[in-house]
Amino acid sequence: MTEQRSIRIHVPVLARVEGEGALHLTISNNRIEELNLKIYEPPRLFEKLLEGREYHEVPDMVARICGICPVAYQMSAVNALEQIFGLKASPWVQTMRRVFYCGEWLQSHALHIHLLAAPDFLGFNSAPDMATVYPDEVRRGLRLQSLGNNLMALFGARSVHPVGACVGGFHHAPDQVRVDGLIADLEQALPDAEALIAWVAALDLPDDQQDFCNVSLQHESEYPMMRGRLVSDQGLDIAIEYFEQHFKEYQVPHSTALHAALDGKPYLVGPLARMNLNSDKLPESTLAILQKTGTRFPSTNMFHSIVARAAEIHFAILEAIRLLKSHTEPDSTRGEVTPRAGTGYGCTEAPRGVLWHKYTTDGEGNIISARIVPPTSQNQARIEQDIADSLQGFGLDQPEDALRLRAETVIRNYDPCISCATHFLKLRIDRH
Repeated sequence: MTEQRSIRIHVPVLARVEGEGALHLTISNNRIEELNLKIYEPPRLFEKLLEGREYHEVPDMVARICGICPVAYQMSAVNALEQIFGLKASPWVQTMRRVFYCGEWLQSHALHIHLLAAPDFLGFNSAPDMATVYPDEVRRGLRLQSLGNNLMALFGARSVHPVGACVGGFHHAPDQVRVDGLIADLEQALPDAEALIAWVAALDLPDDQQDFCNVSLQHESEYPMMRGRLVSDQGLDIAIEYFEQHFKEYQVPHSTALHAALDGKPYLVGPLARMNLNSDKLPESTLAILQKTGTRFPSTNMFHSIVARAAEIHFAILEAIRLLKSHTEPDSTRGEVTPRAGTGYGCTEAPRGVLWHKYTTDGEGNIISARIVPPTSQNQARIEQDIADSLQGFGLDQPEDALRLRAETVIRNYDPCISCATHFLKLRIDRH
């Protein structure tokens, strides 16, 4: 006898992820026969929009790709363009760009942990519902996010789609009074960051051990953020210029979002991958707090991503304090740009993982072509694999509502963003 059961679940547009999509799951004899994470948002065409633009327009344009991680898009772009023009940013610019990036990690991770992911692990449908029982924790998340926004605005003039960055450096330098004020705010936030690591590690996280390939930048002397080589825990170790020789994007029939593979297989980018490959570069104080929680990295539990995010918040605060304390007003906030023809590459670690850019310019610095590979598209194939493995371990005989919630929790765990993410979830299950 064949039993078919289909359900349609609608979650409002302001659900706890961005984008829109659906999941089609076919179960036969208690086995998954088909699993398609369907993304059907229209393409946004940013790469084509950049063609013909002057190089100095690029940082402000790519910032519009994402309201949560605009700094990542700007920094990958300016790195690539500066490589073409043979421009090496000054030590002050390099240092303050890292501070700028710390602000983005801080606000993005705080938002995801407190408002998007934690409700799943505490049994709430939304952050406002969670706030009725955990008001102090939600307020902590808002404080940390606000602090990250202030740090971004210090150099970007505003936190959403900042406009302060440019090829060669920044348009303006912050005055020392603002810098000193932010140092004090960052130091005051350290107890919140320490408490956050302990809190997320104590959540009732599923024990979901999986086999996956971790990919991130790696640098010989610092926790990766804006420079380094691309490495994996399966032997990859390449300069960013060789990305296209190993990583391939491909289209699947059920999704407008591209998938990606490393040497033909899915892989993971993001905070868990960074932590698994680079935890030895974290400050001793961050490692000491993690050790007290009992959570160990490298970890094969995908749900330890939330612990990795909390640890990166603590790191970002410490790093911003350390770097801002070295701040002095520079003679110049940007280097002189001499446009020329060429091809350049930029790769940084967005909050959600590796963000790779490639640009080709003409002799006047106008963009001939652009290619942008965001982290969420790189994680698409891994998300599908994770859903299948997680639901199989969870139990395919569970009620549809339980399967839907587990699938949503898996997807939200990646903090998917922009057009290759989902508003989630329409779930159709065919049982045979």
